[in-house]
Amino acid sequence: MNDIAKMGALAPEAAAHPDNDLSAFWMPFTANRQFKSQPRLLARAEGMYYYTPEGRPILDGTAGLWCVNAGHCRKPIVDAIAQAAATLDFAPAFQMGHPAAFELSSRLVALAGKPFSQVFYTNSGSEAVDSALKMALGYHRARGEGQRTRFIGRERGYHGVGFGGMSVGGIGGNRKAFSGALLPSVDHLPHTHDLAHNAFTRGQPQWGAHLADELERLITLHDASTIAAVIVEPVAGSTGVLVPPAGYLEKLREITSRHGILLIFDEVITAFGRIGKPFGFQQLGVVPDLFTVAKGINSATVPMGAVFAREGIYEAFMNAPQNAIEFFHGYTYSAHPLACASALAALDVYEAEGLLERAGELAGYWENALHSLRGEPNVIDIRNIGLMGAVELAPRAGAPGARAFEAHVKAFFEEDLMIRFTGDIIAMSPPLIVQKTQIDQMIERLARVLRRLD
Repeated sequence: MNDIAKMGALAPEAAAHPDNDLSAFWMPFTANRQFKSQPRLLARAEGMYYYTPEGRPILDGTAGLWCVNAGHCRKPIVDAIAQAAATLDFAPAFQMGHPAAFELSSRLVALAGKPFSQVFYTNSGSEAVDSALKMALGYHRARGEGQRTRFIGRERGYHGVGFGGMSVGGIGGNRKAFSGALLPSVDHLPHTHDLAHNAFTRGQPQWGAHLADELERLITLHDASTIAAVIVEPVAGSTGVLVPPAGYLEKLREITSRHGILLIFDEVITAFGRIGKPFGFQQLGVVPDLFTVAKGINSATVPMGAVFAREGIYEAFMNAPQNAIEFFHGYTYSAHPLACASALAALDVYEAEGLLERAGELAGYWENALHSLRGEPNVIDIRNIGLMGAVELAPRAGAPGARAFEAHVKAFFEEDLMIRFTGDIIAMSPPLIVQKTQIDQMIERLARVLRRLD
């Protein structure tokens, strides 16, 4: 049994509680043994800060997990959740409905604009991706093209942890242990990250649009008539903020449209203001057929995700008999009343405070601050878009990922700063309420961390 009091992670009165033992929680995407030897615990949050059990404020440089866009514990959202819990704790979405689900859908469709007409609710980004893949298969089948069963993902793509999302995803570590059980009819485009051409780019790189042409080769290899959809993140977030080259997404759109292939954007990270407009496709000027969201939909207060479908996709399913289920898919907690209430309240906060456009307003300041780290020890690349950024470090010989992990730990314990890491990449994505002074603090603290790494 781990004694948290000895680790100094909890205040004495909390550590004395008999249930405060770290051993029973199998933590996700975590080096469990390392964490339990040096725990990094968060007890509460407010605005731009987390607080440790002993009360130490931690400046949130990552919006939690790319998700707390409105900042922590915003009262209008908290109040909406409490009221919903006291009014309608649960309502099934199978053959039933509740008003907030329809109100939220109308507001979301209006925010996305034409050609999007439908929203399908899930509980996470992983579920949203698997739902979108099923929609793509069902759409083609409903139109008499049931042979379109193949998906094209991209190397270094992250699309959650469902078997569908892992199959189209392209992060080796996520796939390796499950490779024998992934979907069989999947291929991958090359990723767009090339330090030789794009290191220290500000915004979208000018090199790399030609990498979209690889889709034509895959179409020739597999035949367009077998391909249901191509799925990519507009900006690849979890793999280290890979910004799309100028013209790259436009090429994917042109190729998929020409061959009757659906284009799916995974906007779990880029949606709800992260790169300058409500949705990433609006900022980047390329419209997909389906796109997935989660995280920022309600500032991460209640688990929730969704799939947006353009006009024509929903309608293709509606040729079934009047009383028949058209789409055999859904979740017990789809459009959960608390999730809908939190999302409606979050939209109110976003709109009242202009948060869905704020990343665009701060993008230049964020860019200059982030790129001021060029020249710090071991920094081999910096990249940014909107309020997303990454600092890539040279790996230690024989220990890839160790340097960025050490930076993550040092930032928390020595600089009261939360950052993310993936491999040897430090990723940052602060809440959209961040102030310029707080951006300065993040960069100053990170610079000190980098100087203390070997």
